Amino acid sequence: MATDTLKSTSGASGASAVRRLLLDNGALTALIALVIAMAALSGDFLTTDNLLNIGVQAAVTAILAFGSTFVIVAAGIDLSVGSVAALSATVLAWLATSQGVPVWFAVIVSIAAGIAVGLINGVMIAYGKLPPFIATLAMLSVGRGLSLVISQGSPIAFPSSVSHLGDTLGGWLPVPVLVMIVMGLITAVILGRTYIGRSMYAIGGNEEAARLSGLRVKKQKLAIYALSGLFAAAAGIVLASRLSSAQPQAAQGYELDAIAAVVIGGASLAGGTGKASGTLIGALILAVLRNGLNLLSVSAFWQQVVIGVVIALAVLLDTVRRKAGATPVAAGTGSPGNRGKQAATYLIAAVVAAAIVGAMSFVHGGSSSTATKKVGLSLSTLNNPFFVQIKKGAQQEAKKLGVSLTVTDAQNDASQQANQLQNFTSSGLGSIIVNPVDSDAAGPSVRSANKADIPVIGVDRGVNKAETAALVASDNIEGGKLGAKALAEKLGGKGKIVILQGLAGTSASRERGAGFAEGLKAYPGIKVVARQPADFDRTKGLDVMTNLLQAHPDVQGVFAENDEMALGAIKALGSKAGKSVSVIGFDGTPDGLKAVKNGTLYASVAQQPTELGRIAVENALKSAEGKKVQKTVMVPVKVVTAQNVAGFTG
Repeated sequence: MATDTLKSTSGASGASAVRRLLLDNGALTALIALVIAMAALSGDFLTTDNLLNIGVQAAVTAILAFGSTFVIVAAGIDLSVGSVAALSATVLAWLATSQGVPVWFAVIVSIAAGIAVGLINGVMIAYGKLPPFIATLAMLSVGRGLSLVISQGSPIAFPSSVSHLGDTLGGWLPVPVLVMIVMGLITAVILGRTYIGRSMYAIGGNEEAARLSGLRVKKQKLAIYALSGLFAAAAGIVLASRLSSAQPQAAQGYELDAIAAVVIGGASLAGGTGKASGTLIGALILAVLRNGLNLLSVSAFWQQVVIGVVIALAVLLDTVRRKAGATPVAAGTGSPGNRGKQAATYLIAAVVAAAIVGAMSFVHGGSSSTATKKVGLSLSTLNNPFFVQIKKGAQQEAKKLGVSLTVTDAQNDASQQANQLQNFTSSGLGSIIVNPVDSDAAGPSVRSANKADIPVIGVDRGVNKAETAALVASDNIEGGKLGAKALAEKLGGKGKIVILQGLAGTSASRERGAGFAEGLKAYPGIKVVARQPADFDRTKGLDVMTNLLQAHPDVQGVFAENDEMALGAIKALGSKAGKSVSVIGFDGTPDGLKAVKNGTLYASVAQQPTELGRIAVENALKSAEGKKVQKTVMVPVKVVTAQNVAGFTG
């Protein structure tokens, strides 16, 4: 009986120990489970190239998240880190290229800019008494705006000496991964071995108690937010190095990824807990999720759903852990015995991971060989009907030819597209089709595909400094000229017009704007009274046009660089559209052509997006099979008005 009781007690204590191990190391457990699942589902996941690829993709988020860890441990929040990353990279590129400043000095200034922004955040929060959410939200907008002002909305080529941060050592070890590890070690030392680190935990645990104990809370907050700015600047430089250019719109939404990585890693948004290793694991979980879902051809829209669910579950686990009284994950706390147990846990996890790699590599042996009829299509965005039509044409042709087509959505983020292209390369596709967010930024990833002997087809936009088997595109500059001619002739060669510009930094916006400006030179009677960006978005087109009408109520014409903005402008114009004000769009989307039929949109410079997608897949398959393809395939554009819209099929 006593023996049975002892067994029962030991069994209960064993179950309790396992439960506590899982609670204390929930993120590590989740990462191992996720690796097992992805390895079982995809034979391409556990290849050496893909694992290194995951490390590279996690690097920028992890570096940003390390800086955010300081802030969150101290019960704060920093929503400006993505903008600070873009601003620091832009400052570096602008100084080193446009201003002729020595590269080493430009690097120092860019890091100093990040620290300065962090200090300003700290001053507003500590001395101005602004809530951290509001102060850093304001800085998010300021930082992004300054980045656009400095760059004039266009990407700036990165100095080649700094771009080596995006390369590899020895031809295989990625430098971004090394930078991530170094920044992680610095974070661990600061949190666990320094006075400011202990101050963060004290402030996050109970700020008033920390103040009463003699801690200079305000000065510590300045240092905490300055550290966050420094890490954001480092992340921005690494990101720009990967893309070989500073993108003014880079790292949008990365602040949320950084916060998610910290929370998934076990830190509490209430403050007082968090550690560097947990944050690294959180960043790896996000990278593994995105990489694996790409390899499994999961819809880009569903990927966002899955990642959102994971973040919600991580916060739920944090709540459960605190209610269960799990050991706080404060760095540098606990007895040597506890730290030994934690080290043993990571050692066991490493052994398990190594065993999984070996087992799954054996199970999937030879499964990652290149298949000519597997094609990847990376679109700049699917939040625009034009690119949805490209996708539709590509899918129709893929079905006809028996091609397995994987489509990804870069959401107008050049770095996200770089990750997707690297995923395509490491998964051994037969060919890749890319519609670049930015032609320069896509270059490094396409060069990686070139090294892997995977043919790449550009669609709608070309790729710079890399080899593409073919470019299937419309002539945006010629389309801009046609738009200028059509609008000027409609107005009789004179009148006031406004221009709604697309997303700053995109080649489509630059080329269409340049073509329109060139075309207007033949009509000196046409006066452009305003140019404003509306980001290719219908809602923003409505808002911007409504505002412009307040200053220019007598405007007679509108040129929008895509149909979505034109449709927004029509809504703002109301009864004026198609009568006293002529509006011209660009793309020839179904909604745009419908507005042309109705008479509210005078014309659309129509491309044939479905045809672009169809021809791109056709050429991708030919290239994969080693057949010769035409280097440049130009799909005609034409001005569609009420007179010819009935015969236009798109």
